[in-house]
Amino acid sequence: MSFEFVRKLPTPQEIKEQYPVPEKLVALKENRDKQIADVFTGKSDKFLLIIGPCSADNEDAVLDYVSRLAKVQEKVADKLIIIPRIYTNKPRTTGQGYKGMLHQPDPEKKPDMLNGLLAIRHMHIRSMEETGLTAADEMLYPENYRYFSDILSYVAVGARSVEDQQHRLTASGMDIPCGMKNPTSGNLSVMLNSVVAAQSSHTFLYRGWEVNTTGNPLTHTILRGSVNKHEQAIPNYHYEDLKLLYELYQQKNLLNPAVIVDANHSNSNKQYMEQIRITKDILHSRNNSDELKGFVKGIMIESYIEGGAQKIGEHIYGKSITDPCLGWAESEKLIYNVADLV
Repeated sequence: MSFEFVRKLPTPQEIKEQYPVPEKLVALKENRDKQIADVFTGKSDKFLLIIGPCSADNEDAVLDYVSRLAKVQEKVADKLIIIPRIYTNKPRTTGQGYKGMLHQPDPEKKPDMLNGLLAIRHMHIRSMEETGLTAADEMLYPENYRYFSDILSYVAVGARSVEDQQHRLTASGMDIPCGMKNPTSGNLSVMLNSVVAAQSSHTFLYRGWEVNTTGNPLTHTILRGSVNKHEQAIPNYHYEDLKLLYELYQQKNLLNPAVIVDANHSNSNKQYMEQIRITKDILHSRNNSDELKGFVKGIMIESYIEGGAQKIGEHIYGKSITDPCLGWAESEKLIYNVADLV
């Protein structure tokens, strides 16, 4: 057979019962979720900063990083809501390479999906307990979302997944903000159609069930740049790009028009230090247009303790083993700059 069925995993309900979120953290998450939702509905004028490692591969380093974010959050709470990126699913263009903690809780050992699920829950719950912050992750596999639905406050659908029907329909059943990235082609219609689908109600098959969803009014767009046929990066964070997307939104009957701008990936051509300049450029555009000020709700930044990236096995504490990230010193300074500019 082409498939080897290794073992049947526990259901999300079973995992949640075995490793529940403590009651005090349930209330914490409810409060955080409301604060974040209020940004998208326009009830709050705070700005979102979704910031953290390209991939969360080491629990202690990730918790160290998020603890640093928590201290900064206290100082900028009147302006910003910081959502740590605790990304445990890593999409790979060719299918090769480290796929994230879900696959390999230890990047130097063989895949172990069950221990990956448990490691992710443990890390998120510990992060909530120690920092008071709830986090964001990418939904790489729609069928796994229910394992983490009680610990995440933000979900992104990646550029290679945004046109997939199951991702769109699963997002329609979420009660937290879900960002739809533009595809690698840069096609804005694909991204907006994904938002239309996720904001609508559906009946479909999910984890062996026939399910109904009510639609997710907090679904929105994420601009992350694109790649042309010559594999050249084409940014889409400029003023003209933001205005175009705003105008396209006006043509559609969508709730809570909003965009998050990803300062890395094809917007920076993965030149991670460019994120500093790009972030300031986005805020300059936002501050020069009343329309954009209410439309651009936040920025995504890839950041870790040590700047750059390393190969698996080099064991440099707090340094990305996937895409290169801003170091902490630059990140902390940038957060304060963002607070001053919004």
